[in-house]
Amino acid sequence: MKMMKNDSNLPANKTAEGDSIRLQAYLAHCGVASRRASEKIILDGRVEVNGQIVTELGTKVTDSDEVKVDGKKIQLESVKRYVLLNKPAGFVCSSADEKGRAVAADLLKEKYTERLYNVGRLDMYSKGMILFTNDGDFAAKLSHPSSQIEKEYVVETSQDISEEFCRNFEGGIRVEGKFYKCVSCKILKPRKIAIILIEGKNREIRNVLESQNIGTKSLVRVRIGSVELGDLRPGDSRDLSPAEVKSLLALCEDDKKEKW
Repeated sequence: MKMMKNDSNLPANKTAEGDSIRLQAYLAHCGVASRRASEKIILDGRVEVNGQIVTELGTKVTDSDEVKVDGKKIQLESVKRYVLLNKPAGFVCSSADEKGRAVAADLLKEKYTERLYNVGRLDMYSKGMILFTNDGDFAAKLSHPSSQIEKEYVVETSQDISEEFCRNFEGGIRVEGKFYKCVSCKILKPRKIAIILIEGKNREIRNVLESQNIGTKSLVRVRIGSVELGDLRPGDSRDLSPAEVKSLLALCEDDKKEKW
């Protein structure tokens, strides 16, 4: 098989005719899911290539192959999309939900024709920034643990927050065998705090607060790396500017340089 060429004259996400790429990368470039999530889709037997179910991750395909996911034909997207959504509470961050709950991606369907998937997650009851894209490479870089991109949250609580709590969270708190540590915890008001995370384990802020018998009344993500939510209303979305996309990717690269 020929290797994929680096042809700057090709449209975004396109391969030169006859060139082959790995199936999981093809799915990611088609906007099906991130590359890692696409691997699971393949392993689950949901992908057909030229009428045959394929479960081998090393499989390579070209533009001339017919690829289907769950019986639906997919194709490479001609335009890369990078979208910021202000997710309201009550929406889950997944491509579909077996429980019938509202899906955040559905809020984008009237505005965008491309298949977009979320980069990272917010739990159902949390609000604020979530990024969507059909660019598998972009999603992979931002989602990789080595990216170390900051995420900032504003949290309203059921009880007053003490300086001691903030110091403990910054130093690290163990809850039911899991270690949680924030970059910064700042009191804005007695019952309102700003928290910056890097790793962001599932329900991290809620779990830490609950371990101290403090309830979470509202949790809003207001910043991802260099991009801020601003005054975007709940349920609304906007395209990231080229400068914002470049800045996010630069943050991933800067962290790798620091490690070296």
